[in-house]
Amino acid sequence: MTDALIGSIATVVMSVIFLYKWVVIISALISWVRPDPYNPIVQMLYRLTEPAYALIRKYIPTVFGGMDLAPMILILVLIFLETFLGRLFMGM
Repeated sequence: MTDALIGSIATVVMSVIFLYKWVVIISALISWVRPDPYNPIVQMLYRLTEPAYALIRKYIPTVFGGMDLAPMILILVLIFLETFLGRLFMGM
């Protein structure tokens, strides 16, 4: 019973991390083309990613001629979490 519960929770957590990683990638790609800020999809992506970006930007400022490293750092953190939690849950 507890194995099924832990397995289900692990699947949900891993799915959320996977989906959020793609939200960050799509948001970063869209930011290159100067999208319409009133577009509902652009607003949704901004609301989903900006809190995490702000947290990263607080510790790592924008460098390299204004290039924002927050999306890349966030993706690396999400990949780390995905790998770490995947191995942690497989060991149970």
